[in-house]
This record gives sequence, C-alpha cells and structure tokens, in this order.
Amino acid sequence: MTELMVQAKNLQYSYPDGTDALREISFEVYRGQSLAITGANGAGKSTLLLHLNGLLTPSSGTLTIQNIALGPKNREKVQRRVGLVFQNPDDQLFMPTVWQDVTFGPLNLGLSAEEVTARATEALNQVDALHLKDRPPFRLSAGEKRRVALATVLAMQPEILVLDEPTTGLDPCSRRQLIQLLNGFGYTLILASHDLDLVMDVCERTLVLHEGKIAAEGATGEIFTDGELLQRCRLEKPLGMRGCPLCGRVKP
Repeated sequence: MTELMVQAKNLQYSYPDGTDALREISFEVYRGQSLAITGANGAGKSTLLLHLNGLLTPSSGTLTIQNIALGPKNREKVQRRVGLVFQNPDDQLFMPTVWQDVTFGPLNLGLSAEEVTARATEALNQVDALHLKDRPPFRLSAGEKRRVALATVLAMQPEILVLDEPTTGLDPCSRRQLIQLLNGFGYTLILASHDLDLVMDVCERTLVLHEGKIAAEGATGEIFTDGELLQRCRLEKPLGMRGCPLCGRVKP
C-alpha cells in the first residue's frame, strides 16, 4: 500500500485576533502524489501550508506527517521531512552568496563538509543554478531567486516539497522552466497557487478552499470543469480550458 505522507483531521486554526483561518480541514496525501491548494485571497491557503512544516500549530484537530503528529516536541522532526518554499524568495535568501544560502541548512544538520558540498551542488544542478553559486542573491532576477530558494530546500533532502504561489512574479519563460522542473521531480508535492494553468500542468489532485473550509477536492480536471464551484469560490477556469492559444500550457 502507498505510504500515507500527510493526514489532516478536522484541522482548525484561529489567529490571535479571532479570525478563523481554517475550519474542519481534513485531507490525505500519499507518497508521490501532487496536490494543489487553491482558492481566493484569504481562503486560508498560506495558513494551511505553514502548518505542514510546523510553523503554525493547529488550534484543534490533528496533523500528521509520515505518522508523526505535529506538536512542539517534534516540530524539528517534521521540518526535516517537509521542505517549504515561501511565496517571496527574499524571505528565504539571507546570506551573502547563493552558495552560503544553499549550504546553510545542511551545515546546521551537522553534516560533513563533503556531504554539504555534495548536497548543495546536486540541489543547484537540479534547478540549473550552479553557475549562480558565487552571486549575491539580491543581484538575481526573480526567476533566478525562485530557483535558488528551491535549491535551499532541496539541499535538505525533504520527503515532501511544499510551495506557496511558486509562479508569482515570473516571466513566461521562467514560469515554463519552473513547471518543467516540478514535473521532473519525484517528490510528494503540495503547492498553493492562483495560477490554475500551473495547477493543471503539475498537480493531479486539487483542493479548493473557501472561507477557511474545503469547498471541493478531487481530480484537477474535474474540479476545473465545475463552473458553479469556481464562481462560488471566486475562481476562473484555467486559460488552457478556455481555448486560449497564448496560455503557454506545458503538457506533462
């Protein structure tokens, strides 16, 4: 049987000001699956992602990562298994050079210098960014920053890759390159995005959030053919499903 990687049961989260951001969220993700989380602004997408590696703890309900229940005592174990790429790469890149950013995580795992070098080199090669290793992150383009931010996570060799709005600010070429990268990875993948064409190209399943609750979950193609659902959740069909010749779809 395929390994259960993520299981949420009746997950609820309220911010200190009393805002109910997540309400009764339940879903499962198995090894090798790709799940998109979409919805309008404020639907709870980013809040849910921040739970997946322990940056937020649910107000009630349970979340388990590879049978490890999320909680203060095992947050570090969860964070080693779940690699989160933030929406803004500037929140992830803080060292003087790309190489220092990518090696920062492995160094803090206490790995040998040889293993750190091997991991960083492999991660940068995976995202076609090894040639940027001596560059300061602030001198990179938006697309380059996204690739390097992804490399900082890949160097940690997580079991689950989580991305928040990965195509924000990318030009069409960089977006296409990112889609090709994501389709080439063998990770269990969870991403939150408004880019529904990206979702169509990358994710087999989609979970739609609306006002902090799950409005629908199922096969991506089926979700995006439900016009009433999309309208109710303030979403629109992907351009690739509207016959747009300029949408730039990348076939899996």
